[in-house]
Amino acid sequence: MTALTDQLAAGLNSPICLTWEWTYACDLQCVHCLSSSGRRDPNELSTEQMKAVVDQLAEMQVFYVNIGGGEPMLRPDFFEIVEYCVAKGVGVKFSTNGGRINAENAKRLASMDYVDIQISLDGVDEHTNDAVRGEGTYARVRTAMDHLRDAEFGQFKLSVVMTRDNVEQVDAYEALANEYGAELRLTRFRPSGRGIDTWHDLHPTSAQQVQLYHWLLERPHVLTGDSFFHLSALGEPLPGLNLCGAGRVVCLIDPVGDVYACPFVLHDEFKAGSIHEPGGFAAIWRSSELFTSLREPSNPGACGSCGSFDACGGGCMATKFFTGLPLDAPDPECVFGHGEEALRQLEASGGAVRPTVSADHSRPGRRRIPVTAL
Repeated sequence: MTALTDQLAAGLNSPICLTWEWTYACDLQCVHCLSSSGRRDPNELSTEQMKAVVDQLAEMQVFYVNIGGGEPMLRPDFFEIVEYCVAKGVGVKFSTNGGRINAENAKRLASMDYVDIQISLDGVDEHTNDAVRGEGTYARVRTAMDHLRDAEFGQFKLSVVMTRDNVEQVDAYEALANEYGAELRLTRFRPSGRGIDTWHDLHPTSAQQVQLYHWLLERPHVLTGDSFFHLSALGEPLPGLNLCGAGRVVCLIDPVGDVYACPFVLHDEFKAGSIHEPGGFAAIWRSSELFTSLREPSNPGACGSCGSFDACGGGCMATKFFTGLPLDAPDPECVFGHGEEALRQLEASGGAVRPTVSADHSRPGRRRIPVTAL
């Protein structure tokens, strides 16, 4: 590891990037939704509680927050809180399904400083996208993108979760982003939330992972948020920190104020506390028992004999956890196949227990894809 990576692995006084889910409400039922969103939680933070969190983040000098959900624009106070963040010097990057980006809202967003948008599209054609995000969502997103372009918003981000059905479309995604003057952002499909039920059938194959690695290596301008650091074991590291930042440089605040180490592990085992506790978020970030333990040097465990451990760090904590593997096991998508073998052995032993998210906010009747045997 570099000296910078060592420093980041030991934790910082404030997170580089804080993911903040503003609501569990969502008008979609995406089959890979990491938070199983759909219905609003009655205990979601009030406007004043949200502003109090912003005050503390500003005091901690958090540079920006990644806002998500659910669909954050469904909060009636969405623009009020965004404007409050900007006034306090906390930049906003928010993820949206595009349903609320009409011409008027696009112009309002374009007039604001320190606001960035990630708009989700999981297929460059209607068939591929709508199978994941729901009927009619492809057309809706393209309309939202048109509104942003017409409003001269600038370089918004086109955000894609990589599946085995769309990974072959990366060239077309790049062309689409260029058409709108947008940045392309690819992220890894983790088996959390509703993704627990769909990951086995939808995550990219081993061959596709290798293909994606070489494609990304040739395109350092494509953003990934360090989603694919497990692929760095193939050779030259991908751009980025290439480490699991959970509790070290990133964490998540959920809509009711609970704080989790990883944005992809909304489970009680990885809950560090609540902002309602004395000291609020700052106390949790700086002294929670969970975060302190995550900042200790990691145990390579089953990966100790692999010469590529320093390159991939053993892979993604969330992906291991929700497939039932221990955290010191190989990543389920280990490029050398060690994770696949570990999953097979776990299944054969009868010890495969796949955790679920601590709370499911899905609406009744959500689309589910059956999970085949490991």
